[in-house]
Formats: sequence, C-alpha cells, structure tokens
Amino acid sequence: MSETIPHWLTKQAELSPGKTAIECEDGSLISFRELKNRSQHFARKIASVGVTADSRVGILSANHVDMVIAIHAISYLGAVAVMLNMRLTARELNYQIQDAGVETVLVKEQGPTLDVPVYSFSEIKKLDETEITLRNELKLDDLFTIIYTSGTTGFPKGVMHTYGNHWWSAVGSMLNFGLNSEDKWLAVLPIFHVGGLSIFLRSVIYGIPAYLMETFDERKVHEAIMTKHVTIASVVTVMLKRLVNVLEDASYPASFRSMLLGGGSAPKSLLEKAKEHRIPVFQSYGMTETSSQIVTLSPDNALDKLGSSGKPLFPARLKIVAADNGVGEIFVKGPMVTNGYYNNSDATQNSFHDGWLSTGDLGYVDEDGFLFVVDRRKDLIISGGENIYPSEIESVLAMLESIQEAAVVGKESEEWGQVPIAFVVKKDEITKEKILEYAQQHLAKYKLPRKIIFVDQLPRNASNKIVRGKLSEFLVD
Repeated sequence: MSETIPHWLTKQAELSPGKTAIECEDGSLISFRELKNRSQHFARKIASVGVTADSRVGILSANHVDMVIAIHAISYLGAVAVMLNMRLTARELNYQIQDAGVETVLVKEQGPTLDVPVYSFSEIKKLDETEITLRNELKLDDLFTIIYTSGTTGFPKGVMHTYGNHWWSAVGSMLNFGLNSEDKWLAVLPIFHVGGLSIFLRSVIYGIPAYLMETFDERKVHEAIMTKHVTIASVVTVMLKRLVNVLEDASYPASFRSMLLGGGSAPKSLLEKAKEHRIPVFQSYGMTETSSQIVTLSPDNALDKLGSSGKPLFPARLKIVAADNGVGEIFVKGPMVTNGYYNNSDATQNSFHDGWLSTGDLGYVDEDGFLFVVDRRKDLIISGGENIYPSEIESVLAMLESIQEAAVVGKESEEWGQVPIAFVVKKDEITKEKILEYAQQHLAKYKLPRKIIFVDQLPRNASNKIVRGKLSEFLVD
C-alpha cells in the first residue's frame, strides 16, 4: 500500500500561513496561505475544462508565478503535469504531447500550434470554478510529473516522477545542505526542467521562500544576491561564468552560503576563479532521472575537493561498474530515482539493472569516497545546461535528400560549455545555408549546428560505426 502524507502545500499553509512562499522581482510577495488558496481556485477552474484525476496536463511556460500555481493546482486534482520545454519547435512539442497522452496544455501566452486544446493562464482565471473535492493527501507512489529528456535514438523519453521521488530529492538535499530559518532560494533555472521545478517543491516542503526570476540576467542575479538576502542559488556553468565576471573585486554577503552548480561539469579554471572570488560553489551531479541532484559536494569539502561532485545524498547510493584504472560507468540507486520512462518499456528495461540506474556517464570515486565525473554520456552535448543528443540532430539532417549522411559532435565553447558541430557528406549539391534553413524548421534554436563541415566520408570502425572521436581533428576555427 502506498504511503500517504498530507498535501505538502496545504500542510505548509497551516504551519506557516503568513510566511513568504514566493518573492518576485517586482517586490511582490505571496504567502504560503495565498499560494494554497490561489492553487486551489485554479484547480477548480481547470476542472471546468475537463481536467480530472490522472489527466495529463501539459505546461508550456517561461518562469512565472502562474506556472507554479498551475503545477500545485494539478496536484490538488491528482492529475499529472507534463513539463514542456519552451525552446522546442511545434513538431518537437507535439511528439511529446502525443507520447504522454496530454489532453490539455496550459500556457503563459499563446505560441506554436499544438495538437490539443490550449488555454492561457489568464483565460483559465476567467472561468467559473467547478465544485470538486480536492486532494488533501499525497500518495508517494503516485505519478506527479513527466519531463522529457533526449534519447539516444533521437526520440525523447518521458521521465516519470512520483511525489515520493520529489519528496526524497528535497529531503536528501536538505540533509546535505542543512536548513536555515533565513534561507531564500533563488530560482532562475527554467521551471520546465527538473532543476528549476525542484526549487519550488523544496520551498513548500522546507517552508522557505523562493526568489523567482523569469529570465537569467547576470546583473539582476548579482543584484538579488547582493541585496535581496538570497542564501542559495541554482545555476549552470554558463551562468556562473557571467556572474564571476560581474562580481569583479566585490564579494557576496556572508549570508550567501551556496552557489549550487549543475547542468554539466565546470572547467577547473572557472572553479579556481570562483574560489579566488570566495564564491561558495558546490558542484552537483544529477539528471532528469534522479529528480535533480543526487550527488552534491557538501560545504565542508567545497575547497579541498575542487572539481568533485561530492558524495551521494542521503539515502542515495552510487557505484562504479566495469572500471578501467578506476574509471567506469556511474550507476545510482535511491528513492529519488525514477521508476522508468513513460510509454517506453524497452528504454526502462535497458536503463535499470537490479534496481540500479545506468547513467551512461563515466567517473571514478577517490580514496575518500568523492565522485569525480570524467565524461557526461559518451555522445551527449551539454550546451548552456541544455542536453543535446547528436542523433536527434542527425535524424533531422538525414531527412534532406541532398545529404547522404551526417554526424554531430560537440565542440568546446567558452560561453556555452559546448556547441553542436555537424559533419555532412553530400549526395547532391546543397549549401550550408540551405541545411541550416531546413534544420531551423525542425529543431529548437539551441540544437542548431553552430558550424557545418562538408567531408568526403565519415570515419568508421570495423563494425561500420561512426568514430566520433576522429571528427574532433576537424574542429578548427
């Protein structure tokens, strides 16, 4: 029988009704009581357009208070929130919508044409409420969110998160960082990613405010840390680079205790520069499948274990499999790890082994038990915190009749960490401009190749598989 807990927002509204839940850039504050009331009203309104228990509801929005309210509203109905990436094309979005069985999409503002009914938050607010009994308990085994992550076959996979996955992710993070009554977590990562979403679930579970920023602007984030009593901020590498440059010779307030860094490993030079500026950077390791971070460096070890992701959060476990000189594939296990992929039993079966999740990443554990990530998935490109699989770009390029074959690899970028570069073997005459024009119709902007290099043939091994490593020889400016 699934364990139940009181609905976490309702409970926090009872414990700390007047305490701030969300602080916005314009200075407006929303208390836990107000957040609960607004979420419950919103739940009754979306019920009037047919959202019921177990409905799949897509959420397509930039960071906004109404987006957070909609997510909590969905939980009050027992429906499932399918978080949709704002940067995707209509084609990419419709694939995820169909795969997840989404019946309704909620948006901040109207965008691309989708295959199901779409309602803006403002339209929902104008509707009458339906009399319906709302959930006052949460079953930890119940499905709460689905977030798609790029797949090795070129098709995204829907990662299923239960309430229990999110709960244990929050608990594990708190047991590592500790909890301060003055804590305020800056939220500038996209809420449609698990890293951004988890901040608002932690806020409710911990009873601390989240400082909501709609978009990343290094000067505004700097100002928030300096003047708005922010104590923790979640960022990716490209954000940290820009923040270090803005800081110059200044120092963050002593109350700022953690710059939580995720979305791919950071270059050692950047970490050393952050250390010189006395920025408390804590590297973390996680993925959509682990409901955010699952390995994080603790405050006590931030300086002497520079470059490490830390140790597994309580109660997660980690092991290195098939190690060669200590380096092997990273496997993880714990109650914050997904049970599998929605509507994709093959991917689930291939990724889980006796309860352990195969991450596909390589790393090693040092003599003190600290994880060092050597490579983030063999072919994965991480650009500005966004995951890009080469096969997804290759499958789009392959649809062009003038292209015989294509291979995509990542090139190091000072600004983005990595950017995709496409190597193309032509079948018929075609220009680079025509290829990019076609790709723009089918791929999100961040997935577009930054450079197209024509080659006579792609390097292959004895098994006729493309050897991507050899393509790096062509990566010259």
